[in-house]
Parts: sequence; structure tokens; C-alpha cells
Amino acid sequence: MKRIRKGDQVVVISGKDKGRHGTVLVVRDDDRLIVEAVNMAKKHVKANPMQGAEGGIVEKEMPIHISNVMMFNAITNKGDRVGFKVLEDGRKVRCFKSNGEVIDA
Repeated sequence: MKRIRKGDQVVVISGKDKGRHGTVLVVRDDDRLIVEAVNMAKKHVKANPMQGAEGGIVEKEMPIHISNVMMFNAITNKGDRVGFKVLEDGRKVRCFKSNGEVIDA
């Protein structure tokens, strides 16, 4: 079970985009993830008339390492560490370390 999943709200804790918030779009197998509007890069794209794609300079999100982000805790309005807890019914769920609140209800 991963600590950060697709759709989670995260905050960047290091790098050029430090302090920015975003939603996780993709979690890759190599411990990298793509966060919405974070780590943007300009990519030069060649036109392809067969597919109807225009050429030019396109901005796109690039992967960022999972160690450079923290889950965003809406109660404290800060980044927070994530732990695991086993409930009474035997389910294993994610929870915030600071206040113990369950993330996956």
C-alpha cells in the first residue's frame, strides 16, 4: 500500500516549486509522480499533420520524486506525514501522523 495515491492533495516541500499545492495525476513505479501544475517544463513539439497535431512550444508537467512532496492536511493547512492504522474491522487505512485522522474513510 502506497502512502501517496492518485487524486491526493499534496504540497511540494523542496525544489523550485517549494510551497505549491496540487493534485496527484499519475503515480509511476519508479517512486515518481506527476502533480498538477507543478514542475512545468517547456517542450518543443514538431507538427504532425497526419494526427492533426500542431507544432510549437508546449508546457507540460514533469515527474517529481515522491520524497519531495507531503500529503496536504486540510485541518492544519500544512503538509503532513502519512502512517498506517488497522481499524477494528481489520481494514488497513492511511492516517495523518500529527493528529491521527483517517484519510481513507
